[in-house]
Amino acid sequence: MRADLLIAGDWAPIRAFDPLVAGEPASAYGDLLPVLRAAALKVVNCECALSEAGQPAWKSGSVFRGRPGHVGGLTCVPFEVACLANNHVLDYGVEGLAQTAAALRGSGIRTLGAGASEEEAWEPLSLELGDTRLSLVNFSEGEDLTAARGGPGVAGWDIARACELVRRLKARGDCVVVVAHAGLEYVPFPPPYLQRAYRALIEAGADCVAGHHAHVPQGIELYLGRPIAYSLGNFLFYQPTDLHWRKVGFLLELEMGAGAVRGFQAHPYRITDAGLRALEGEERRLFHEALQSLSRPLSEPGGAEEAWEAYLDYYGAEGLRQELGLIAGALRSEPPKGAAMLRNRLTTPQHTELWRDLLRRILSGGSAPRADLGTLVREWFERRI
Repeated sequence: MRADLLIAGDWAPIRAFDPLVAGEPASAYGDLLPVLRAAALKVVNCECALSEAGQPAWKSGSVFRGRPGHVGGLTCVPFEVACLANNHVLDYGVEGLAQTAAALRGSGIRTLGAGASEEEAWEPLSLELGDTRLSLVNFSEGEDLTAARGGPGVAGWDIARACELVRRLKARGDCVVVVAHAGLEYVPFPPPYLQRAYRALIEAGADCVAGHHAHVPQGIELYLGRPIAYSLGNFLFYQPTDLHWRKVGFLLELEMGAGAVRGFQAHPYRITDAGLRALEGEERRLFHEALQSLSRPLSEPGGAEEAWEAYLDYYGAEGLRQELGLIAGALRSEPPKGAAMLRNRLTTPQHTELWRDLLRRILSGGSAPRADLGTLVREWFERRI
């Protein structure tokens, strides 16, 4: 028996989408709504606290908060599952997390990826989907928000633990889909450490790995015959920018049957001030053409490393100088903020890998990147609507 699972990226009723989700939530999804409602199970990343409690956290990035009433933006579809393992669900502390979980669960939405303890945060969500017993696993780089020492937080970056969990679920016969919130923001290709991690999950038995956090779409790799979607891009998440690829994303639809993922497809859309709009016709064709260009190097020997070098070449010493300047400026003007920024760079894989490899390239004078990869990097950072 076939049943479809639909995975969406980052959702947050913030900025321009705050009044839209509060007032006419179904309209925010535009002509994507029939696609969403056709799926048997819909999973989304709740990229903010839904809370009127708590105080804003000192952290590296922005602090996001919706209200408990914004949960209507999920129930109107409805989404059955919300992933909480990300770098924003604890933006308003433990109180904010507790109110977020209560708002979601009180509306019939199941959650995973965060909890009152490390064990609860790592608890998989298992359910029946057609003739398939499905288990969802959700974790994140977490940044400053990882559950530790028994306390509350999100399931953090522990690939060995995630792989062991996947093996245990596969041993009992489950189809396992991993949803991870990780990687470097805005880049067109996953860093090599992320490819190694997601491939390890497939080797452990995962039937699919779906990622988000980059805020732009990245490629899809078939590894051992199973899909890895490195980044779905933004979903209902408003960024005040005219950069093209931060305003485009895709839904990942998995065809489930007989205990396995039988097929997949991407449903692309554009993010507008009025909500989401499905890409059709020539726009859709061009999106899939770009997705193929992003995906191709991921399956080539050494391709992910070459793509990463193309980004390092683009970012360069000037990018590092600007980043260090921002941190130094924050340390002067708002020391806790600057300290959080620096701690994040020194403890989070996405940044430690970037700094290590960038310093190596600056010191060694790395060779020029492949022209096609360099072109894609420039497009992802410079193309405007």
